Amino acid sequence: MFESLSERLGGVFDRLTKQGALTEADVITALREVRVALLEADVSLPVARDFIKRVQDKATGAAVTKSITPGQMVVKIVHDELIRVLAGDGPADALKIDNPPATILMVGLQGSGKTTTTAKLAKRLKDKNGKRVLMASLDTNRPAAMEQLQILGTQIGVDTLPIVKGESAVQIARRAKTQGSLGGYDVIFLDTAGRLHIDEVLMDEVQSVRDIAAPRETLLVVDGLTGQDAVNVATEFDGKVGISGVVLTRMDGDGRGGAALSMRAVTGKPIRFVGLGEKMDAIEVFEAERVAGRILGMGDIVALVEKAQETFEAEQAERMAKRFAKGLFNMNDLKAQMEQMIKMGGMKGLMGMLPGMAKHQAAAAEAGIDDKMLKRQIALINSMTKKERANPDLLAASRKKRIAAGAGLDVSDLNRLLKQHKQMAEMMKKMGKGGMMKQAIKSMMGKGGMPDPSKMTPEQLAEAAKGMQQGMSGAGMPGLPGMARGITLPAGLSGLMRKK
Repeated sequence: MFESLSERLGGVFDRLTKQGALTEADVITALREVRVALLEADVSLPVARDFIKRVQDKATGAAVTKSITPGQMVVKIVHDELIRVLAGDGPADALKIDNPPATILMVGLQGSGKTTTTAKLAKRLKDKNGKRVLMASLDTNRPAAMEQLQILGTQIGVDTLPIVKGESAVQIARRAKTQGSLGGYDVIFLDTAGRLHIDEVLMDEVQSVRDIAAPRETLLVVDGLTGQDAVNVATEFDGKVGISGVVLTRMDGDGRGGAALSMRAVTGKPIRFVGLGEKMDAIEVFEAERVAGRILGMGDIVALVEKAQETFEAEQAERMAKRFAKGLFNMNDLKAQMEQMIKMGGMKGLMGMLPGMAKHQAAAAEAGIDDKMLKRQIALINSMTKKERANPDLLAASRKKRIAAGAGLDVSDLNRLLKQHKQMAEMMKKMGKGGMMKQAIKSMMGKGGMPDPSKMTPEQLAEAAKGMQQGMSGAGMPGLPGMARGITLPAGLSGLMRKK
């Protein structure tokens, strides 16, 4: 998300922070580059112009140019203004699902990912909020649209309204409301039909469904890759139907991302969620502070903590932490770290969430450090016997040939893996002796287990981030963490960066 914009802004601010003393002319020159970067990211001209004016008014005062760290002051001002642009007057309220059965109307153009997003949100409410959800497809035009939602419902364990051929969208909506009330559902999702473009037929149908359904929320799903056209679609839908929020899809690619930066300022409607992939759990709440941090390369520690919490069992974390504290680290441990890394979003996703690491993504990719490499190394470990995984010292030349052949790779690939394992085992041993592992566990988990990141104060998050940083390997990549419960994982990342 925002990779190109982040890279451009990172270059500008790197020069500013290294410059020492700044003049107003320096700041104005840098902001001119920021303006170009925003426009290239497809941010609307009025929004970009207003943004630069606000930053310039605050960044060219004596308090900034004569401060001890003027470059960092400018970065902070840009960060604060980004949050203001993304959040508007204030953060969006939570979804209104407190009066069951609460109806959520999903609208948007065809091809925006509306049906998939409906299933993602239904799964999120079921898994995270414990809600009983019913989904209904009102798309009577697109072939197999109803069957698609039904299949997705089966995959995620969410009920769908039985399909009755020949019914109109309004009749389906009325039946869904009745079923929702009689069936004791908490939330009803109505997935309306889309068109390739906005027309009267589409709007008339959506308005009729809205009048029958009386939705608590009307969420517009738009393709984030369409740039300013997404903002235009949002303006049209809000004017004719009335929307309560926006969901931006396809934000996992290196799109220009200007839609997100322009949406709140132009439409006044909050971005509620962003879709980050095809998987059913690849959707995140849109939080301005965290997105602004990602854009400026500051990482997203909250997202990293949440990913760790979702992918690592507490008992498993405790077990691994005790082993690592004793300096025990075999091939099974290494494999577990690699698998967890993939679950948490892979190399690219993790580096984007670690402070200061986004700028190294291109270098890592060029060096061949990616998810494919992780999968090859997992294949090598899978090719070993139980004894060999527990004790890699058993691997003589003949065993190495067998293992490499079993994974379809070369012995040189296996030797690199063994070298990496040895380096990481030594690091774990040092951390165990120095008490760093215990300190990291204490920072992240506390006495009652891992806290809810959304309820942590900035100070607690800073402490968590500090704990995560204690596993630095000194491999030329400062700040790489290596701890337990999801934090063990980036230790694997730290070791992998030694590869080249």
